[in-house]
Amino acid sequence: MEAVLVPFLFIFIALILQAGEVKSNAEEEALTSLRNSLADPNNVLASWDPTLVTPCTWFHITCNSDNRVVRLDLGFEGLSGQLPTGLAALDQLQYLSLYENKIEGTIPADIGNLTKLMALDLRANSISGTIPPSLGQNLQSLTFLGLEDNRLTGQVPHELGNIPNLKFLNISNNNLCGFLPIELLRVPTLE
Repeated sequence: MEAVLVPFLFIFIALILQAGEVKSNAEEEALTSLRNSLADPNNVLASWDPTLVTPCTWFHITCNSDNRVVRLDLGFEGLSGQLPTGLAALDQLQYLSLYENKIEGTIPADIGNLTKLMALDLRANSISGTIPPSLGQNLQSLTFLGLEDNRLTGQVPHELGNIPNLKFLNISNNNLCGFLPIELLRVPTLE
């Protein structure tokens, strides 16, 4: 009986390890896509080497004890370019900071799928387009949303009022129109 169980145990362990590797590869692909979409004149992303075992050794990235990316700190680094889609593969991400760079283009809607995200800081860039309603649909842990000093247009989506833990919201110095949604007044934690 033991001779039969041992091979199954090895297969089970291999499947678990492979599942973790798939997650790591998806995170690595998302980060590599981000790196490839940004111009980096100061070489702050030079350590982002996809041949390394894990992105957890890359500068500006913090991982948890399971080697999953939880923090991405790229504020005030002179980066330019656009945010790619696919960042939702960083499904354990809690903090995304790209403030005071020269990021252009739109906010990818799939950022709204980062359900563990607690802080999104994209202030002081040149981001255009509308604020994706998806930010207010799934980001139940979000406490900080900094979008000020960009080129955002359109109305503030009423879905932002669905973020129950939101404490800080700054959308000033954009080209937004219309009124603030009444739903924002109902967020009890908003300061």
